[in-house]
Amino acid sequence: MGKFEIKTDKSGQFRFNLKAGNGQVILSSEAYTTKSACENGIESVRTNSQDDNRFDRRTAKDGSPFFNLKASNGQVIGSSEMYSSTSAMENGVASVKKNAPGAAVEDNS
Repeated sequence: MGKFEIKTDKSGQFRFNLKAGNGQVILSSEAYTTKSACENGIESVRTNSQDDNRFDRRTAKDGSPFFNLKASNGQVIGSSEMYSSTSAMENGVASVKKNAPGAAVEDNS
């Protein structure tokens, strides 16, 4: 089962990573000014990850596929790593859909 890890970055802002059961980061958040806002972001990931239309599949300038998970208002709530292929990216999307709803939260802030 996956887990969300909350951490504090160098500037004192809060971020979370969603990790798959194998420990690999599958989604990283934007920075939040408060822990409460970060926790709300996690809840937004849980909800929005179940709607395929919320996954914005993109291609970086170097051709690497990646995706952003967006809230209903269009705001990006998490981004993936760069993938080597479209099929690998789709596996990442599937992993977020599978892991996010029941993932535990580990607070390392």
